[in-house]
Amino acid sequence: MTFKDIFKSNFLENVASVSIIDMVLAIILAFCVGLFIFMIYKRTYSGVMYSSGFGISLIAMTMITTLVILAVTSNVVLSLGMVGALSIVRFRTAVKEPLDIAFMFWAIAVGIVLAAGMIPLAVFGSVVIGIVLLIFVNRKSHTQPYIAVVRCTDQKAEKEAGKYLASEVEKCVVKSKTVTRGNIEINYEIRLKDEHTDFLNQMFVLEGVENVVLVSYNGDYMG
Repeated sequence: MTFKDIFKSNFLENVASVSIIDMVLAIILAFCVGLFIFMIYKRTYSGVMYSSGFGISLIAMTMITTLVILAVTSNVVLSLGMVGALSIVRFRTAVKEPLDIAFMFWAIAVGIVLAAGMIPLAVFGSVVIGIVLLIFVNRKSHTQPYIAVVRCTDQKAEKEAGKYLASEVEKCVVKSKTVTRGNIEINYEIRLKDEHTDFLNQMFVLEGVENVVLVSYNGDYMG
């Protein structure tokens, strides 16, 4: 085989470059592992609004990546053209959740590894990654930050409420304060000492405290 033969391309010759068994096995495995990634994504999602479209796209991304890598590994000319073609692709959809990026790379990596024939690595690696995500992503802890919204009628009630709140939680920091005629609203970032929030019931009965709201907060959204 000469150097020219390597870069000589023929459509009919490319038909049998990948066997039917390899194609079927790779696509089925890509679908199964992609479905596993989708299930992990669904179980560990902690955003505001769940998008089923993104979850299904993880399955498609795994299968598409497998197809592309199978084609690239079977033809040198196609691999060079694929690099140029993919270099002009631009994705303008914003990724709202940082963890979504990890799932996207996971799906792409599995597609590459499966197409390369490293089936045990793809399966074992996906299982380990899935277990790690299940353990750590949905792990509940009383140390996570919360936002306490306290509405008072006057400055005296504000001081009493802030003093009481600071004594009942591990950490209490004023994040914002809104003052209107006859009304003071303060947002506190707090860290609970434990998982109980009974102190809010006692805080509500303080003189001058009109309303108390506690919401979870992770830095990106409140819910």
